[in-house]
Amino acid sequence: MREENVRAARAAPTNGDAMQKYLAEAVGTFVLVLGGVGAAVLAGDRIGFLGVSFAFGLSLLAMVYTIGPISGCHVNPAVTVGLLMAGKFDKRHVAGYVIAQCVGAIVAAGLVLLIAKGMPGGYSAGAEGLGSNGYGAASPEGFGGGAAFLAEVALTFLLVLTVLGATDSRAPVGFAGLAIGLVLTLIHLVGIPITNTSVNPARSLGPALFAGGDALRQLWMFIIAPLLGAAFASAVYKLVHRPAVQITATRAEQATDEERRERVVGQRDVERPV
Repeated sequence: MREENVRAARAAPTNGDAMQKYLAEAVGTFVLVLGGVGAAVLAGDRIGFLGVSFAFGLSLLAMVYTIGPISGCHVNPAVTVGLLMAGKFDKRHVAGYVIAQCVGAIVAAGLVLLIAKGMPGGYSAGAEGLGSNGYGAASPEGFGGGAAFLAEVALTFLLVLTVLGATDSRAPVGFAGLAIGLVLTLIHLVGIPITNTSVNPARSLGPALFAGGDALRQLWMFIIAPLLGAAFASAVYKLVHRPAVQITATRAEQATDEERRERVVGQRDVERPV
């Protein structure tokens, strides 16, 4: 009986930590889709491709430093799979992360649609797309399916490889967010004219569920291509990176223990009355 109680006591914090991670991933993905898709739908005609690209990149950069210490800030099933394949993520949490990411994306897309409906004349997700991804007639510049598939694989490869490299044990500690946020901006600068840029199955799922039509019929590509790109990135990373000590993405995105202690001591000095 005592042994069972001990095991239950040990499991409780672990389960609580897992739920915190899942919630953080849902919130992070919500912010990414709200910021990026929201910019495309609500302000795209004013800020253009460049502005939308920065909206996605800045949203991710902010979330890396906000929820990175909690969950690692994957906010993308392809990133989760890439980290898993590279040995930097616990397989027990894959399903929880992916579900949380999809839920966050769907809620954000729904919120963007509700706001968009307040435009003069209203807004139709089916007619205007809600920032969904697509190829052929659904591509912003009419790119075909083959070009779209190759672009999504290559651009996801770039994203996941950057995440893996920036969170390597030998990378500068605390700077992963800058590299990851900027590379997502670059990826959107290249990819928006082709597919509206997915590189993230959850980001594609959210708008597609509300837009329906081609967005939903073509969703398969924006699930398969990013996952394939993530697999390639993991394989390349394991070939070219051989760190002596393997650390998780979450740990790499945090400041060092010494830096955190200095912050705490500094804060106490400020609060201590003179």
